[in-house]
Amino acid sequence: MKNFIIGIDVSKDTLDFCILQKDSRRKLQQGVIANKEKEILTWLKNLDKENVVVALEHTGHYGALLSWLLEEQLFTYYLINPLDLQRSLGLQRGKSDIVDAYRIADYIITNHHKLSPFKLPCESLRKLKALMTARERYVKMSVQIQNSLKAEIILSEKVALKQLIKLEQKQLKSIKKTIQDLEKQMMEIVKSSQDLNTTYTKISSVIGVGTITAIKCIIETDNFTRFTDARKFNCHCGLAPFPYQSGSSIKGRTKTHFLRDKTLKSILFKAAGSAIQHDPQLKKYYEQKLEKGKHKLTALNAVANKIVLRIFAVAKRNEPFVKLIT
Repeated sequence: MKNFIIGIDVSKDTLDFCILQKDSRRKLQQGVIANKEKEILTWLKNLDKENVVVALEHTGHYGALLSWLLEEQLFTYYLINPLDLQRSLGLQRGKSDIVDAYRIADYIITNHHKLSPFKLPCESLRKLKALMTARERYVKMSVQIQNSLKAEIILSEKVALKQLIKLEQKQLKSIKKTIQDLEKQMMEIVKSSQDLNTTYTKISSVIGVGTITAIKCIIETDNFTRFTDARKFNCHCGLAPFPYQSGSSIKGRTKTHFLRDKTLKSILFKAAGSAIQHDPQLKKYYEQKLEKGKHKLTALNAVANKIVLRIFAVAKRNEPFVKLIT
């Protein structure tokens, strides 16, 4: 590992940094720079990229500019899961941006042996992710308005709400049109990239995997380079069950972990619901789970798990999914 570690606490307007010497963990420098391209580039040019490692929390859009510039300037850098950092600190008193920067640098020194430097996905994947995030936001808005309309229609039997209902119906129509436009843009990006289009064609051949499921899986796996196998991806989605047992007295039921990508799990559940309607094998598998006394959601989770295994199988080979004759 390189000799100097820079921890950066990212906020909307500023970047607080702290530089530590790796072996002694001695604080060499600390300061604040503006979260703007010109200021960041000026600061980076004064650093020895051959002897420096940079680390920051994965904070979404606020850290995007810094990540792009670090990649462009060929720096080695780490993106840390904020929950991992928080849980590694134990009991802490007090908080400030500069202290957080120190803790980020210290975390890298302690845990560098089990971390990998971050690499930004290609531009097409970054665009897809931004469009998918926007789509998910509009889908939530659509559900909220639909629920609101149901309540207003019932209330309109006693209260004059014709204008309000008409207004919200117009908003709902506009939102659905936006969702369709976003989906169209995503498909255009997929088709414009040979690698993405090849992967999309393979995994969308799996029964139950539609357009959104396929694109979401491509985004979350960085076109199947981020996860080495289906089991790890199932853990990420919250589909992999884990035992809960300690000694001879504590024997909890096997269950999935509460830390998961909820949106992705929801999409894969919908894929599982579709698959058991059109795939005799998965339908039989689902019914067998129910016959053993499993809850419907547990059985559906098992089907979703199977679908992920199939997705990874076809993504990693040069053959499309083949439905077996039963």
